[in-house]
Amino acid sequence: MSRPSFWEQLKRRNVLRVGAFYAGASWLVVQVATQVFPFFEVPDWAVRWVVIACVLGAPIALVLSWFYELTPDGLVRESELAADASLTRGTGGRLDRWIIAVLALAVVVLVASLLTRRDGAAGPAPGDNSIAVLPFESLSDDKSNAYFALGIQDEILTRLSKIGALRVISRTSTARYSSNPDNLPEIAEKLGVANVLEGSVQRAGNSVRINVQLIHAASDTHLWAETYERRLDDIFSVEGEVAQAIATALNAKLSGQEHQALNDLPTRNPEAYDAYLRGISQETRYNFDSYVSAQRHYEAAVKADPDFALAWAHLVVVHSYLYLNGFDSTAESLQRMKHETDTAMRLQPELGEAWLARGYYDYRGLLDFDAAVEAFEQAARRLPNSGEAIAAIAYVQRRQGKWDEALQHLQNAAQLDPQNLSHFTGIAEIHCALRHYAQAQQALDRAIEIAPDRPALRAQKADYYRAAGDLDAAQQVIDALPDDPELIMTRVQQKLYRRDYDGVIALSRRLLSLHDDNFGDQLPSLYSLLGGAQMFANRPELARDAFVESRRLALDLRAKGADTIGLAGNLGLTEAGLGNDEAALAEGRRAVELAGPDRYMRAQAEVMQAQIEAVAGATESVLQRLPRLLREPNGANIGDLRYSPVWDSLRGDARFAQLLAQAEREAAAPN
Repeated sequence: MSRPSFWEQLKRRNVLRVGAFYAGASWLVVQVATQVFPFFEVPDWAVRWVVIACVLGAPIALVLSWFYELTPDGLVRESELAADASLTRGTGGRLDRWIIAVLALAVVVLVASLLTRRDGAAGPAPGDNSIAVLPFESLSDDKSNAYFALGIQDEILTRLSKIGALRVISRTSTARYSSNPDNLPEIAEKLGVANVLEGSVQRAGNSVRINVQLIHAASDTHLWAETYERRLDDIFSVEGEVAQAIATALNAKLSGQEHQALNDLPTRNPEAYDAYLRGISQETRYNFDSYVSAQRHYEAAVKADPDFALAWAHLVVVHSYLYLNGFDSTAESLQRMKHETDTAMRLQPELGEAWLARGYYDYRGLLDFDAAVEAFEQAARRLPNSGEAIAAIAYVQRRQGKWDEALQHLQNAAQLDPQNLSHFTGIAEIHCALRHYAQAQQALDRAIEIAPDRPALRAQKADYYRAAGDLDAAQQVIDALPDDPELIMTRVQQKLYRRDYDGVIALSRRLLSLHDDNFGDQLPSLYSLLGGAQMFANRPELARDAFVESRRLALDLRAKGADTIGLAGNLGLTEAGLGNDEAALAEGRRAVELAGPDRYMRAQAEVMQAQIEAVAGATESVLQRLPRLLREPNGANIGDLRYSPVWDSLRGDARFAQLLAQAEREAAAPN
């Protein structure tokens, strides 16, 4: 009798059946692990080990099936069954039934996955998980409800940004687009995304209707759509539901922590939530006045719900901005900011926004840059799509004097968020501080390309031309600017350099007419500017009147607890203008002391100190200071030394002329 072939041996020993059963069962085990483990926050490495175990177990199962047979009496060596083929056939029959059962379960799993798609459209390809959330259209009859649509959009985007498997473009990159654009593929290409979420919000009384649709831009395929009808007191979970549905539609795997972040309700208080959405609509305008308004709304939100951690976190962000920029820079304000930060962290210590708030408090409030970087890094881990967290690290590194690292972080933020012009203006500011004016102008050109309707960007170009000493180029830019109060300071500086003192006086008075005593340390600086123009125009009595008012306002702010670099620097110039030289020099030293470890602002404070010394007649001290300030990043610049009347007392000194000539030669050399 001939010996059975190897293939016949495989079939007779049920090796092929065992292989088929093992493959199907392993696939099911892996599917269960990838879907269930994240829900229970099992680490990702556990899933990887399940896959490895399944792969390594395959050859072991096949070898065992060659030598052993599973019988009603247990495992028996195959050689002992050679005489009884019925047992082998019986095992084969049982294996066939198990294989059928495994295949049936696999089909159920596949069908369930497909049924999660509402439209029956094919899902995006692996890695095709980038998304932009366009501004939601407000369909409410009451136009004052527009803030509600913006807030809902921002909250959905915030939830999505916490999903590491997605790449989410920030609101600042999408804000300038319409709600339902005709050129969706073009917009998606500019934003560098494959998918776009569109939506509309209609609010009428206590009822809210939210429509959202997820579109694959290149093919104009609707991947998912839904309409939510809710009452205001039941609106809080919608953003998380939308984010969860989008993640499913884009095949994004969620960790257990991400599941939790999507399902967490920020508040259950309708009044608090409404105030919060109003705050969001103001904060995202990114200007001084809107930050003041946002602060009031966030304060109302946390008053209505003291456990509203997200509102506490946003309150810190706007509060710290106003504190740093001199609006409310008192010790009492800093203490309030500490309470706000501590409350956000206590309520939700894993909230990414709470870590952002902690970072801003450390950075803008305490000037503790090492702690701020650590907090922002914690925020970036919890908000993997947050260009803000990465950019915030850059701005702190700029304060630390880590220029190359700061530039790299801003460039990384720009890659994550390619239409966010603030990243490019930040890059421009760093290049300007390094006196790389050509690179600064290139970065500004990119920002202008993104937002051509923002004249403030063109005004910034004029400032950079002036810093480089090119007044004619600056003038060409200024002549094309609209008559906008926000651009007045650019015109003031140009007129000061041109020695048009009457023009400076007229514009300074116009600015003063636009602001009241709540304008922080900016108000005494405007009176100091007015006094300086009158002094340079040889009108001593008018100059003295302006300087006296500047001094009164500054000392009043200091009595209330304000103590900033700008306040000390302008008070020093004011005292020098009044002839109080010793008091002026003391304020210059105070400005430098207040800069502390801040390398970025310390250089500016030392320039203020040198200007005070120049007006006060301390010539030798100025000439000792200027060589270093002309090398220090963000220090003195050629345009100011060449044209500003502040330095006129030095212009007859050959040493000053030599310093300026040397600086101009170095500036002309390649970077």
